[in-house]
Amino acid sequence: MTPDVLVVGAGLAGLRAAQLLTHRGLDVVVLDAADRPGGRMATDVVDGFRCDRGFQVLNTSYPALRAAANLPALDLRAFEPGAAIRGAGGRLHRFTNPARRPSQAVATAVDGLFGVADKAKLVAWTARVLAAPPSRTAGMIDRSAAQDLAAAGLDGPVVERFLRPFLSGVLGESALETSAGYVRLVWRSFALGTVAVPAEGMGALPAQLAAGLPDGVLRLGRRVTTVRPGVVHTADGELTARAVLVATDPVTAGTLLPGLDVAPMHALTTYYHVTDTPPAELPVLHLDATRGPVANTVVLTRAAPGYSPDRRSLISSTVLGAPQPEPEVRRELARIYGRPAGGWEHLHTADVRAALPAFRPGHPVRRDVALGDGLFVAGDHRDTPSTQGALVSGRRAAQAVLAHLGV
Repeated sequence: MTPDVLVVGAGLAGLRAAQLLTHRGLDVVVLDAADRPGGRMATDVVDGFRCDRGFQVLNTSYPALRAAANLPALDLRAFEPGAAIRGAGGRLHRFTNPARRPSQAVATAVDGLFGVADKAKLVAWTARVLAAPPSRTAGMIDRSAAQDLAAAGLDGPVVERFLRPFLSGVLGESALETSAGYVRLVWRSFALGTVAVPAEGMGALPAQLAAGLPDGVLRLGRRVTTVRPGVVHTADGELTARAVLVATDPVTAGTLLPGLDVAPMHALTTYYHVTDTPPAELPVLHLDATRGPVANTVVLTRAAPGYSPDRRSLISSTVLGAPQPEPEVRRELARIYGRPAGGWEHLHTADVRAALPAFRPGHPVRRDVALGDGLFVAGDHRDTPSTQGALVSGRRAAQAVLAHLGV
C-alpha cells in the first residue's frame, strides 16, 4: 500500500509532523538510518550512567513542547534557576534571574560580579524582552546579540562575567554573533520557564513521541539515499507517496535536497565525569567568568539521581567546538568548582560536530517548509535552533502537507 506521506528523519521535527499527520488519519511512514528515534536528541548509557549526547535540556516555557509531549510522564527533574559563576579572583558568585527573584539579583550585583548600574540595566532589558510579543521579537533579525546588548548599555563586566558565559553554551558560540531576536527569545524562555531534564535522559522525549505513533509508522535502520517529488530511495529499494517530508539534520537535508539554503553548524563537546562526592550541592549551572575552555558544567545527578546507576555523582561539562585534552578540561573544572578533580573518573566524551545550526543576523526565524511538487522540509534549521524550533517546524510542515493534500 502506498502511504500518503513519507517522512525522512525521526528527530523531533519528523516525529511531531508524523504525530499530527497520523492524528488526521493519513497513512505515514517515517524512515531513519539510526537504530532509535530522536536524531540529535539522544541518551547513551555508559556503564549504567545516562549520558545525553551533548548538553541538552528542556525548558517548560516552550509552548510547542507542552503541546507535543506528555510532560508529567517524562518526570522532569529541574535545575536551580540562575547560575553560579567563578570569577577571576576565585570567588563563586550566585546569580538568580532578576525576573524571578529581584532581591537576590540585587545581592548578586553588589557582591563584586558586576555593579548596581549594570544590574539596573539588565533588569530593564529583561523587562523589555518580557513585555514584547514574541512575534515582534522574532522579527529582530537586523543585528547581532552583541550589538543589541551594547545598544541597551550592557557591556563590560555584566557581559564578560555573566551574559557571555551564560549564553555561549546555549548558542554554541561565544562572540554573541547570533541574531538578537533569537537571543531575546532564549532569554525570555529562561526567565519564564524551568530548565529540566527527563528522569531517564533527554532521549526519553523522542522515545515518547515515537511510542505514540501507530504501529508500523516508524521504520528504523533505513538510510535514505535520494529524494525527489513523490519518491524516496533507500538501500532496500524505492518507496512512493503523495508527499515527501525531509526532516533530517540540516547537513543531510542539504545533501538530499540540493540547493536548499542551510546554515553552518556549531560544534559542542560534552565531558562526563563520575565522582563519589558531588562538587556542588545544588543542580545549578556553573560558569566561568574568565573565558576558559569550559562553557558550562553541572552536577546532573543533583537534579536527576536516575542518571546514575548507584550513588555516585555524574558531572556534565561542555566546551565549544572540537574536543580538548581531557586533563585540561579537568583542571578547569577543579577551578570552577573549587574542589580537587584529580580523583574523578572520566566516563565519556560526547563529540557533537553538528550540534546546533548557526543563527546569524538576517536569518528569518521561519523559513519555508514547502518546496513545491509535494516536497517539504522541517527541522530546527527552518525555525530556531532549539527543541521549540524543531517541534514548531514539524507542526508547520504537517500543516503544509495537509494543505497540499487537501485534507
